[in-house]
Amino acid sequence: MKMFFHYNWIIREEWYRWCEEISEEELLKERTGGLGSILETLFHIADVEWSWIRLLEGKEDFQEGFDNYKSLEKVRQLDARFRPEVENFVANWDDSMEHRVLTTIGRDGTVDTDEWGEVMRHVIAHEIHHIGQLSVWAREVGREPVSANLVGRGLPELNKNK
Repeated sequence: MKMFFHYNWIIREEWYRWCEEISEEELLKERTGGLGSILETLFHIADVEWSWIRLLEGKEDFQEGFDNYKSLEKVRQLDARFRPEVENFVANWDDSMEHRVLTTIGRDGTVDTDEWGEVMRHVIAHEIHHIGQLSVWAREVGREPVSANLVGRGLPELNKNK
């Protein structure tokens, strides 16, 4: 699981670099599917990752919307602010945490219980899902998307020491 978090962080950084070559107008352009724009999708990925970790830690969730982060620089700064806490949580993950229960109250007032391991895997899958959307949008812009290939990124070696 730790390897997939590292994979997502590497891919996200590559998408940020990809965005440097795209106009702000294109990054903010409303698109079909997803959250509407490339930049808002990147914001959403970082927000959701950190928010779930905060819930597992018993801390308050992030409540700000995208309106305050409508530039690549601001989204990157927000991600940089969130990442250390997420990295620390992931680095300290162990098997004893897998079946702990997170209880949340949904918007409709229903009580949900989920195991921590399931939540962590959801966070991983959530980002991979949105990266797929970014890849489609990249082609619409006429650019090659960031490679989603996990192989050859040195992840097994990176995760040996974690």
